[in-house]
Amino acid sequence: MKEQLKQSWIYGIHAVERLLKGSPERVEKIIVQRGRQDAAIEVVEQQAAKNKIPVSAVERKEIDKIAPGVHQGVAALCEARQPLTEKQLWPLLETMEEPLLLLILDGVTDPHNLGACLRTAEASGVHAVLVPKDKSVGLTPVVEKVACGAVELVPFVQVTNLARVMDRLKEQGIWIVGTDDEAPQTIFQLDYRGSIAMIMGSEGKGLRRLTKENCDYLASIPMAGKVESLNVSVATGVCLYEAVRQRMAE
Repeated sequence: MKEQLKQSWIYGIHAVERLLKGSPERVEKIIVQRGRQDAAIEVVEQQAAKNKIPVSAVERKEIDKIAPGVHQGVAALCEARQPLTEKQLWPLLETMEEPLLLLILDGVTDPHNLGACLRTAEASGVHAVLVPKDKSVGLTPVVEKVACGAVELVPFVQVTNLARVMDRLKEQGIWIVGTDDEAPQTIFQLDYRGSIAMIMGSEGKGLRRLTKENCDYLASIPMAGKVESLNVSVATGVCLYEAVRQRMAE
């Protein structure tokens, strides 16, 4: 079992700003690049001052050591966001208004893809994102950076047994819809207006056999060009927004 990090550095203007707005109590301190003064940095500094969070100016190389990606001259040391557990999922769902829209990511290992999926999930009104605890990426600083604050807004749940969770979701009247390139029907032929859990496969391999067998429906994304498949985060956006389109039309 992996040890959970107690603290982590969140970096990037949008990620830090959303963190300060949504969970300022998590933030211990903020560092900004010395000599960099622009409107975005000033907003972060004002939010930090409002919440009595110390801000220090450091050389860019200090932030480079902390942030493996584009940090835009700002980083926040904070209490690491912990995913919800399978046990916490069920009372959480009881508090949510139906029809539910859940996103299950079956083995997504790239933090950039998970961050992009979380961002799309928040934008499309997903109630919770579920991932297996093993062989899937968790909530890393890269995920929080790419998600642009969505980590603070969308419940993120790690489950120990995905097949068991899928069975219980179905018992509660939630239909499980999986994506598969060989499915005879497309995502545009299904009805997404009820409570559904949309499940996307891992990069390259797609859904695992047992996961696929546990789906109520399988559907494909029509591909008009020569490319065989879409990136998982792009495919997730296409599928979720078909659900959004149908629900808005209703």
